[in-house]
Amino acid sequence: MAKITAAEVNKLRQATGAGMMDCKKALVEAEGDFDKAIEILRKKGQKVAAKRADRTSSEGAVIAKVNGDATQGVIVSLNCETDFVAKNESFVKLANDLAELALNYTTKEELLKADYNGIPVEDKLTEQTGVIGEKIEIGGFETIEAPFVGSYIHAGNKIATIVGLSAKADGAEEAAKNVAMQAAAMNPIALDEEGVDQTVIDKEIEIAKDQLRTEGKPEAMLENIAKGKLKRFFKDNTLVNQVYIKDSKLSVSDYIKSVNGDLTVTGFKRVALG
Repeated sequence: MAKITAAEVNKLRQATGAGMMDCKKALVEAEGDFDKAIEILRKKGQKVAAKRADRTSSEGAVIAKVNGDATQGVIVSLNCETDFVAKNESFVKLANDLAELALNYTTKEELLKADYNGIPVEDKLTEQTGVIGEKIEIGGFETIEAPFVGSYIHAGNKIATIVGLSAKADGAEEAAKNVAMQAAAMNPIALDEEGVDQTVIDKEIEIAKDQLRTEGKPEAMLENIAKGKLKRFFKDNTLVNQVYIKDSKLSVSDYIKSVNGDLTVTGFKRVALG
């Protein structure tokens, strides 16, 4: 039997994040072969992943990143089963690493195939499932491109948002962050009226008409009153029309124009756990 040193065990632990005893057992089984020991730990991860495939991974860390020239942003949600794991320093580091890596890709599928320290991301997640003993997977994945992109991560890594602005103007950085905070707090369903799905609009009009009928309003008046209620729906649920959370006298659109008259919000993405 190969003699396994503490240094070798520690090296394997640093490479995989597995516990000391698991690393020692893997090295003993591999007769001191480092690469074979990593493979043994991965296979353990596959077995754990298979056992926990039907578990719900509703906890985790949601991370937003913006590239160096602030023209592209990404949100990645690394999901797990418990809040205890979600707060673990190494888990949050992995989530940050994957979000940084995700700046190079446009889909979750591309990210899962991407190289992470010599192995595909999907294999790393399987490995970590074995190390941690919980289902680990990438949940949300969103990207945005714009002349200027800002981001916001809510305390505890439970919600993250990215916002695109029409220009890299003076004050754009603070404005983008403030609008990203707005999107995190108020959870709009679309950027503006144009972004709301027609089926949602039709449903809201029908709900409004049913309410008005219950109130005894004449059928001839229903369409116009319902359209008025729809305007209120847009104000409450579309980002640029919402009341700005830091100044109730302004809409988000008004706020952006107060920063720079030519500035507009071009898009946003929001990912939240649960």
